[in-house]
Amino acid sequence: MSIIHALILGIVEGLTEFLPISSTAHLIITSKFLGLTQSGFTTFFEVFIQSGAILAVVLLYFRYILAHQKYVRSILLSFIPTALVGLILHDTIKTSFFTSPVLIYSSLIVVGILFIIIEHLVRMKKFSLTKHVEDISLQEALIFGLFQALAIVPGVSRAGAVMVGMMVRGYKREEAAVYSFLLAVPTLFAASALDLLKTDMSLLTNSSNALALLIGFTVSFLTAYIVIKWFISYLQRNTLTIFGIYRIVLGATLILMH
Repeated sequence: MSIIHALILGIVEGLTEFLPISSTAHLIITSKFLGLTQSGFTTFFEVFIQSGAILAVVLLYFRYILAHQKYVRSILLSFIPTALVGLILHDTIKTSFFTSPVLIYSSLIVVGILFIIIEHLVRMKKFSLTKHVEDISLQEALIFGLFQALAIVPGVSRAGAVMVGMMVRGYKREEAAVYSFLLAVPTLFAASALDLLKTDMSLLTNSSNALALLIGFTVSFLTAYIVIKWFISYLQRNTLTIFGIYRIVLGATLILMH
């Protein structure tokens, strides 16, 4: 992997990790267009650079968590379903889900349609978005964790799945986005740790590989930091419809090109 490849993938990770458009799908698609073959290192790289995005969340919301420590219990409860599914299906996810272009492209389209339907129902006043993160019950925390677990399928989007689950329950878009950010911390940290345990450590002692990891991590952090702040501001005045349209157009285009 070259420095340019690491730079591009870091930008893609930072741009897409916290937007409801699936960072995993975008990394897989980008790697394919860059001509990168999947190997032990590239697989680990794509997971490791998520740590940069995690750091952006930690820095942005550290004081927020200190002021609202009761949220930690909800976040940990939401993390449980994802952790269980990830542990049980880890090998299947890596060997089957990640290697199925049709599954990835179809997931982009299906969730995009779901965004548009939900926003239409909100516009028709079938349900209202009025609840805040502090309203989350323990039962809801588990439910939102189950929604996040759906993101084991590349293309679904971890952030998108959590936001859909919370909006259906009446939570404000920006509140759902913040909760998805906070839930990402244990989720992505656990995913990175699990992949590290399964990685041949000799791959990480190579100087060029180490440089690629450093670049990808740093660029991912900087990009995610900017995107998170923009996304919350955007959701205070706008809907998820544009992201739904983007997903549908991207997925359909990729299917036609496949």
